[in-house]
Amino acid sequence: MSAEAEAEAEYFSKDFEWETLRQEIEDNPSYQYHLLPFTCTPPSQQQEIQVSEDSKAWKRFHLRHSSGKFFKERRYLLKEFPELVSCKEFSKVLEVGCGNGSSAIPILRGNKDIIVYACDCSSETLERAKEIVHSTNIFAVQNRFHPFFCDFAFTGFPKWLVCDSCVESFSLKQQEYSSDVKEGGVADKSGSYLSRECGCCIGGVDFVSLIFTLSAVPQKKMSSAIMECFSVLKPGGLLLFRDYGLYDMTMLRFEQEKRVGFREYMRSDGTRSYFFCLDTVRDLFVGVGFIELELEYCCVKSVNRRKGKSMQRVWVHGKFQKPA
Repeated sequence: MSAEAEAEAEYFSKDFEWETLRQEIEDNPSYQYHLLPFTCTPPSQQQEIQVSEDSKAWKRFHLRHSSGKFFKERRYLLKEFPELVSCKEFSKVLEVGCGNGSSAIPILRGNKDIIVYACDCSSETLERAKEIVHSTNIFAVQNRFHPFFCDFAFTGFPKWLVCDSCVESFSLKQQEYSSDVKEGGVADKSGSYLSRECGCCIGGVDFVSLIFTLSAVPQKKMSSAIMECFSVLKPGGLLLFRDYGLYDMTMLRFEQEKRVGFREYMRSDGTRSYFFCLDTVRDLFVGVGFIELELEYCCVKSVNRRKGKSMQRVWVHGKFQKPA
């Protein structure tokens, strides 16, 4: 087995326990500033300016890394989220914060019938993603990959994904389902009650993937951003989540002056990153109406052979369902 294949095969193993790492970090005086409460709140006017600068910072970031070499194809996604392979024909995925297509490509390659709608806040990045995806030999990729510009945390998703009428229909169906369950009725497991494509929108999506996207959203905007994802999912649809976990190596590298909030940091290029604990993720998603299916830390030792260093990486993996 090649080193790359071996690393991929071992990707989800628990190389160490998160609780052990937590104890090590909290007992280390040099990391104490990461644990302190954050009380410095900028004036509201300054917050508005910062919000407008977030998207610009990410646009500049993607322009600097437009070659696509900076991002590796996330081949582990189909192992982590096998539902993307086993789903019904012509299921729709909304990939939020698609970047150069590193998540969309393995999804399209792993399921020849799946349709991917991919958004990003950088039009230049979307053009590059389109070039990269269309240069692959993926089956019928031109008809199954639909990139579009959207800064979802600040503007919401466009109505052509799901219109107000379909959102209302989703809500009514959820109420009918709950009523049937309470009365002992049998639910329609075929999913035929879900909205079908109509002239005004595509009728919502079956999956939303948030892969290292939510951590780039300002903390105060996270709940409303997740609510946007909830609104475009069909009843029974899944949100697939992976992002930076608390005490990940990259968090510990941030200097004290880079803190802009509790567990929230600003890089020198103006992009931000948040590091999640399980309780925070649970509160955010369950708080807007999702049902928690899976939620855990993924703890992996990454070895830089060239520098001879071993790094402890922590990610949060989660699956959340919109009530049927």
